Amino acid sequence: MENSELRIYKPEECAVFFRVNEPYGGCSNMAGGFPLVVNDISIRTSEALYQACRFPLYENIQKEIIGEKSPMTAKMKGKPFRNTHTRGDWERVCTAIMRWVLRVKLMQNWESFSATLLETGDLPIVELSRKDNYWGTLAEKGVIPKKGKDKNAPVIPLKEFIRGMLTGRNVLGRLEMELRENVKTGTDRMSNDFTLLPPLNIPNFLLYGQPIREIKRP
Repeated sequence: MENSELRIYKPEECAVFFRVNEPYGGCSNMAGGFPLVVNDISIRTSEALYQACRFPLYENIQKEIIGEKSPMTAKMKGKPFRNTHTRGDWERVCTAIMRWVLRVKLMQNWESFSATLLETGDLPIVELSRKDNYWGTLAEKGVIPKKGKDKNAPVIPLKEFIRGMLTGRNVLGRLEMELRENVKTGTDRMSNDFTLLPPLNIPNFLLYGQPIREIKRP
């Protein structure tokens, strides 16, 4: 993404998302409830689709990723293969792939995901992360509590453990702000105004060995 230097955000002035079951959680690629279909293949989450696109020449890895029920385990399924099987131009194309994935998520879940985006109003959309300051941001101060084993333990609100500014490139949030503005105007050149999304013009844009086809909005 162009102009991807670090940015600094005041959390109280932003639509910050971290957990999928909290306000703005639907902005996360880990959020369930936004099922996808690409090349007639059902995919549970945008995270699984994005991770599968990392390994276009390895159908078996893509199937393992997409077969996982949890978006986090889908992400982790490909981790052992990243150094050896990731497409060679990944760093150059990963942001374009994410931009495409978000449009698939929107076009196939129009009512729910457009509502999620519009719920943020005109606030900067910012992902809070434990360690990723490319797609998201890191808290300047404060400690993000680790997920405990006790499922019944009370959830600590974001405001209780964020201190100071959020710093990062926040590429995912910025892509979603771009998409939000296009939803407001009904104009999106990439997807022919949200009617038809062509495949990306990059080499080996494949799913299960087949070229990824255009996505039509239902």
